[in-house]
Amino acid sequence: MVVTGRAVALLALGALPVLARPEVATVVAWVLLVALVWALDVGLAASPRRLTVTRSVPGSVRLDEPTTSTVVLTNGAGRRARGVLRDAWQPSAGAAVPVHSFDVRAGEGARLRTTLVPRRRGDRTAAALTLRTLGPLRVGGRQVSLDVPAMLRVLPPFRSRRHLPSRLARLREMDGRSAVQVRGEGTEFDSLREYVIGDDVRSIDWRATARRGDVVVRTWRPERDRRVLIVLDTSRTSAARIGDEPRLDAGIEASLLLSALASHAGDRVELLAFDRRARARVAGASGARLMPALAEALAPVEPKLVEADWPALVTAIGERLSQRALVVLLTTTDPAAVESGLLPVVDGLVRNHLVVVASVRDPEIDGLRRTRTDVEDLYDAAAAERGELERTSVATVLRRRGVEVLHAPPEELAPALADLYLALKRAGRL
Repeated sequence: MVVTGRAVALLALGALPVLARPEVATVVAWVLLVALVWALDVGLAASPRRLTVTRSVPGSVRLDEPTTSTVVLTNGAGRRARGVLRDAWQPSAGAAVPVHSFDVRAGEGARLRTTLVPRRRGDRTAAALTLRTLGPLRVGGRQVSLDVPAMLRVLPPFRSRRHLPSRLARLREMDGRSAVQVRGEGTEFDSLREYVIGDDVRSIDWRATARRGDVVVRTWRPERDRRVLIVLDTSRTSAARIGDEPRLDAGIEASLLLSALASHAGDRVELLAFDRRARARVAGASGARLMPALAEALAPVEPKLVEADWPALVTAIGERLSQRALVVLLTTTDPAAVESGLLPVVDGLVRNHLVVVASVRDPEIDGLRRTRTDVEDLYDAAAAERGELERTSVATVLRRRGVEVLHAPPEELAPALADLYLALKRAGRL
């Protein structure tokens, strides 16, 4: 049972004559009158336990996109039910106005909708659903909290999708579906055409030229059906916040864009999220099934405050890949993490695969390097410069061992990785 604001207002209203005539009998009489009215109103209120409620939400929604939680309320109390309902969710679910008023006749129902705008990726769960029924005077009522489970899976936003059309256009040029043709080691022969100024002379087919009497060149297209394994580091280094989001989220964006591009290129894409064990794995999905599978698998992945087990990761990669493939490691290039984790095992990877290490660059560090207005800023700039030199040194060591290294700010990492993939295709290395 609950006391509403109207009951409190009635008590306050009674305080006015009491102040003018402060007698105990008057005070007691007024309090008893308000209590009687309240008890009568509570008795006339519909029982909230006889109201049936169900809660439904869509299976999934992308981050920052609105969706709706729908509560269906059915009145089985045998009398008119009026009151308020609170559709409570985790704060990160972004419930805009979770409290709703209702007035439902006996045997009828109502739909109450709450707009959700999630602010975090992952599984967002609903809290208890609270029902408060009120009497005709709305002075008193009854309240109950019901456990009506519901879960909304919030998928990665895939903001880097806007970069996909331009990269697909370049891919079509490389693939021979546009006028431009390419040539490179490791590519597949496509067709013959007449020589035009600017063509590589190494692509001239001298036998066909002799037969036709005109200079003819061979056109090539990138090989298809290659293996691309994307490894997402979910260890403690992925929890570091770069700007407003953890490093892991920038890696997820880069994974999605590269996967979409490689899938259109005809390559087979796999993904592995790993720290000391596999946190998510996508394999065998292709075509229209690939991107939904990746989004579903990556949605609940969160950083783990553990060190990455790189030998175990190399073993897992060996189990997944039996032939040469492109292995993209979305991790950090911080010197301490690389020297103790990646460097001891990278030679075994490079021996069998084409390896790319992609990491997020912190724009705040770049800002510290440029700001030198006072002594304190100068010390910060010196520390940032030293850190950058150490990262550059580590990147140089990795490149000497045959690793492609990419270091870009969060919003540029995904398109930069897509460009690197296209460059490897164009050069015939993939």
